[in-house]
This record gives sequence, structure tokens and C-alpha cells, in this order.
Amino acid sequence: MSLTSHQRELADVLRELGWTVHRRSPERAGVGPIPTTELVLLKQVIDAPGSTVGELAQALGLRQPNVSAAIRVLAGRGFVVKETSPRDRRITLVRPTELGRSEHEAIAESWAEPIREALEGISAVHRAAIEQATEALAALHERLQALEPGGAQTGAPV
Repeated sequence: MSLTSHQRELADVLRELGWTVHRRSPERAGVGPIPTTELVLLKQVIDAPGSTVGELAQALGLRQPNVSAAIRVLAGRGFVVKETSPRDRRITLVRPTELGRSEHEAIAESWAEPIREALEGISAVHRAAIEQATEALAALHERLQALEPGGAQTGAPV
């Protein structure tokens, strides 16, 4: 199935927008820059507390050794804790700390600020269109995640 010109244009705009936002990766005072892997991992731990390293790796499409290394760094910074599973002592569960939650919130806010500024600089019509598209873009994101290897592939539209 080939893309229509509008679908291709949307894909290009989303890719460029994603890269522009990504390049603005915040450096937090007192913490320094946090690598992308650690940022997405911290968010995943917050979204799915009590996950195993393997579950985190699968959810993010990362290699397990890379996730283990990033978890060690996040734990060293006090953003996550590792706990032994009460059901199986061989399994380690990862949970966010309050510091990790507050750091994630501060990072999200620092990423949101340039977007807020950019939205203020475009027409009210474009701003309204972007705000109305938020739900549809979230559905697109969810569907893309479901199509990833290991994702929950449902045939139903999201």
C-alpha cells in the first residue's frame, strides 16, 4: 500500500517536528544532560511501575543490556529503585522514586515551554487545528506502538 501525498507530507512533518523537539533535550540544573535512553526509560518506569528489565526493554524496543545499564545510572541518580520480586527472588522490579517523578515532571515542563512559545507565534487558526489534532495524534502514536515488534497488534482501529 503506497502513501498518498498528504500521508507522506504528514509523515515528513511529524518526523521533522519530532527531531526538532528531540534536539531541545533539556539539561536540568544540578543533574546535567540526561541521555535519551534514560529519559524514555524513566517515563516507561513511571508509566509501568514494577516492570522487569526485560519488560522495559521489550516495551521500548531496546536491548536488555542497554536497559540494565541505563537502570543502573537512573538508580545511581536516585530516580528509580530496584526491588526483588516477592514472588520470585530471581526477578528484579523497577519502580520510580519521588525524585524520579519530580525530575520527569520538570523535564516534561522544560520540553513543553518551547512548544508553548512556538504556539503563541502562530495563527489562532493553526493553534486551534493543532489542539484539535491532539487526540488523533495520540491515537496514531498508540497505533504505531502497537505495530512495533512485541507490541499488542490489534486489528481494530484505535
